[in-house]
This record gives sequence, structure tokens and C-alpha cells, in this order.
Amino acid sequence: MSDKQIVIDGITKSFGTLPVVGGVSFDVSDGEFVAIVGPSGCGKSTLLNMIAGFERPDRGTIRIDGVERNGPSRNGIMISQQGSVFPWLTVQENLMFGLTGSSHREQVELADRYIAMVGLSGFESAYAHELSGGMLKRVELARAFVVKPEILYMDEPFSALDALMSLKMQTELRRILDEERHTVLLITHDVEEAIYLADRILVLSPRPTIIQTSFQIDLPHPRKLSNPKAQNLREAILKELGL
Repeated sequence: MSDKQIVIDGITKSFGTLPVVGGVSFDVSDGEFVAIVGPSGCGKSTLLNMIAGFERPDRGTIRIDGVERNGPSRNGIMISQQGSVFPWLTVQENLMFGLTGSSHREQVELADRYIAMVGLSGFESAYAHELSGGMLKRVELARAFVVKPEILYMDEPFSALDALMSLKMQTELRRILDEERHTVLLITHDVEEAIYLADRILVLSPRPTIIQTSFQIDLPHPRKLSNPKAQNLREAILKELGL
């Protein structure tokens, strides 16, 4: 079996007479972290929604593990900027919500393990209104990872947080990924976030979007954005974005 877990071949998408995605092709290897950046309104979220199975492309194909994508699948989880924590459930109950095939006790133990992993031990019985924005995002991360997704789709997940909390969440995500193997597709407007987290960065063109260029990131984790290589990469990406 190929190590290319996601294969996207020539996908396009229009809404009415408005062309949004103009023909995109790329592969993502098993366990690879790919970040996608591009101008505002270029079609980043539409592209991710097609790959995750929430939108159908007008043309082209998407294959996940060799199987053509025709809708959402249990092997992938989406984390968006809107948030998806159920306010009527406790932290522990939110994590247990998607768990099947094990005893209640095993579900509790698994939920508590991931609650501890994101640094929320002691908040198992808390409700959403009792948590800060950063804590809610930690619950979302834990809830995504507890169901063991092969692929994590992330659409500007930390954009609503302040700069310091966003950096903390990026560090948290990277720490979890160092412990567990997942394939990640991240949409972000933050070039430094992409450099800090990803193995490869795709830069999209204005709408109708195509892949303008890509950058391989050959820097070990944990990364320092003050590293001259990281700074040169940042300048090159911003130049591609016209900045």
C-alpha cells in the first residue's frame, strides 16, 4: 500500500457562477502535517471541506487510503474556529460522547487520560460556561484525539484566541503529535503558525485558487521562529502572498 494517505487530483468547485477552487492536486503522506495558507477569501475552507467530505468537488477526485471520497468518514475529525464543545455536557462527557465499543469504565478512563494530556485534570465535571476560551480549545483537541482519528482537519482552530494563548495551543498540539501519529491538514492565515507546526506548507493563489507554490520545512521540533532558516522561510512565504 502507498504511504500517500490523501491523494487529491484536479479538484474544482464553483458556487453558481463564482469559481472558487480552480484545479488543485497534491498528496499527503501518512503521518505528514501539511499547512495551507493563502489570501483571504481564496477558497481555503472550501478546499478543506471537500477533502474532509463535507462538500463535493465539481470535477476531480479525492482518495483517502486508496478509496474515493464520497462523504465524511469516521477516520477523520474536523476542528474549526467556531468550536464544537457541547455546552450541556461536562468536559468528561464531551470526550465520552464519540466513544463506542468499550465499557463505561474504559470510556471514563480513556476520557480522563486525554483530559490529563491537555492539562485539564480537575476540570472533568466542568461545563463550557465555566471554562476560558483556551480551556475550551483544549477540550476540543482532547475530544478530537480521544477517538483516535487517522486524519485531523483543522480550519483556523486557534484564530479566535489571543496571541499568547494561540502559541500555547500550538505547543500543546505539537506535543500531542509527538506522542501520537496522526495525519494533519491545517488551514491558517498565520504564516508563523504554519512554520512552527507543519512539515510542508502549500501557498494558494487568489480565487479561483490553485497551489501557487509549496515549501518543505526541514527544521527539527521544537522549533524556534527566531532561527534564521525559519525567518527566511517566513519572508519567502509572505513574498508569495504579495506582502
